[in-house]
Amino acid sequence: MEALLRWHHPELGLVSPATFIPIAEDNGLIVAIGEWVLETACTQNKAWQDALQPDLRVAVNFSARQFQQFNLVQMVTNCLEKTGLDPKYLELEITESTAMQDVDYTTKVLRELQNVGVQIALDDFGTGYCSLSYLTKFPLKILKIDKSFINGLTTDPCDRAIANAVATLGRDLNLSVVAEGVETKEQLECLRSLHCQEIQGHYFSKALSAGDASKLLVNSLLQQVKISH
Repeated sequence: MEALLRWHHPELGLVSPATFIPIAEDNGLIVAIGEWVLETACTQNKAWQDALQPDLRVAVNFSARQFQQFNLVQMVTNCLEKTGLDPKYLELEITESTAMQDVDYTTKVLRELQNVGVQIALDDFGTGYCSLSYLTKFPLKILKIDKSFINGLTTDPCDRAIANAVATLGRDLNLSVVAEGVETKEQLECLRSLHCQEIQGHYFSKALSAGDASKLLVNSLLQQVKISH
């Protein structure tokens, strides 16, 4: 699962993240918001682990400004200690463009986070200017194929070729590959044929509240029990 931030304004209604995230980035509020999101996601996953014991990681995205904070690793460590969540159930994502702002700094921070025990993902891969050589230098576990390549997966040979290249590259580098924004069965079947290991998107579920996500998780675990029997 991936933590998604939503703002229900009392007068404006549902405000899109595309609207309020850039403002929070500009005025610095994104740091406090990001810490709240991380703690909320860890608290929720800890509750799921205690109640259901799923092998489930929850992904949390770091913004560019948040990633540059000097105390980032300590904040993550404190959050894990406070919530009691096993680090292996937390996935931290940074975008390709964020990673490339300062390669030496990125490498240092990612290695420190790796030592904490969390999973590290490179998001929006293929949309920026990341040199392929850095895939071997950054301590990554997960490579995410951007939604922009998934949209035309079944209609555009170029998008399919890029998705196939990323999936193959990830496997050869011993990285898990996740396709984002999967919305149709045709896209799912195409990604299966490309041997993409993990998939996320509205084909499986729209964004849910924690309560509805809990129901989805319970139903999924019950289905696994039925299949195993």
